[in-house]
Amino acid sequence: MLKLPIGATERWLIFVILVMGAALGVLTHTFLTLPNLFDLLNASSVDIIFGVGLLVVLIAGGIDISFAVAASVVQYLTALTLQAMGGGDWALGILLAGAFGAALGCFNAFWIYQFRIVSIVVTIATYNLFFGLLMFFSGGVSLYDLPDWLTTRIPVVSIETTNGRAEITILVIVMILCVAATWTLLQRTSTGRQLYAMGDNVEGARRIGVSLGAMHYLAYGWLGLMAGIAGLMQAHYAEEVVPNALYGRELNVLAAVVLGGARLGGGRGSILGVVLGIILVGMTQNGLNLLGISPYAFKMIIGAIILVAITLSSEGVGKLIGSLRAPRTRRMAQ
Repeated sequence: MLKLPIGATERWLIFVILVMGAALGVLTHTFLTLPNLFDLLNASSVDIIFGVGLLVVLIAGGIDISFAVAASVVQYLTALTLQAMGGGDWALGILLAGAFGAALGCFNAFWIYQFRIVSIVVTIATYNLFFGLLMFFSGGVSLYDLPDWLTTRIPVVSIETTNGRAEITILVIVMILCVAATWTLLQRTSTGRQLYAMGDNVEGARRIGVSLGAMHYLAYGWLGLMAGIAGLMQAHYAEEVVPNALYGRELNVLAAVVLGGARLGGGRGSILGVVLGIILVGMTQNGLNLLGISPYAFKMIIGAIILVAITLSSEGVGKLIGSLRAPRTRRMAQ
């Protein structure tokens, strides 16, 4: 019998999601309706694509906060290229978006690996670089003249209910494919094992022959690939390309991924944890909106999650826990 690899973190997230869903179902009249749940799934698909890409970087021991802005750049580059090529189709659009995104991801990897710069410093720099270039050359003007295939809503499942039509769109299908591809990379290839090894112990990975350079380019390039695809799907969802539409999205995704069990120090994390973490964060935001609570409350929750994650990933916490356990260990030895 097939057993799903569900750890303690994933079980806890499933429990919280069920409890929160039940509570929101009681407190609101619309949360548990099919249209709202399907809309939540569609809206979360872009973040899940971002999340599985970010997971690869976190597992490898790095961090990237520029991916959402990079996705905005990819949206513009892809839209302008498609216009120049006469419109194209889904295959060409995904190919272009993925290629542009991977190139931006490898740009980050170049500075991080070749010059041994801390990843957070590089991606803060490229975050501002990418966004500044985008706003400078676009003038902050949105693009509405997109190909028909990109702006046409494609429902995969469509159900008429008393609360309106409920639809699952192509975003969910693309998200599932991205999740499956990332799961295969991490769990079914030797490259995935090398990424985990590098994130867990860089020097140990180097000694057993892992190419650290290749792993850096793969991790950041994969996140760029996912970010490019996510950017294209966001343009499809919004039916327009807005320069700052994804600005600030990176913190929501980062909070959800670490909530799902990914360690900021590297070497740990699961695809299921990412999906559950993003669903929980999406439910929180959706629930607060339905309850009429200020969106600043959501920002506080995201900030608290990131702060706790950074605290738990720090060496100081490990030393503190060790110091608390030491007296007990000595007493047991006596």
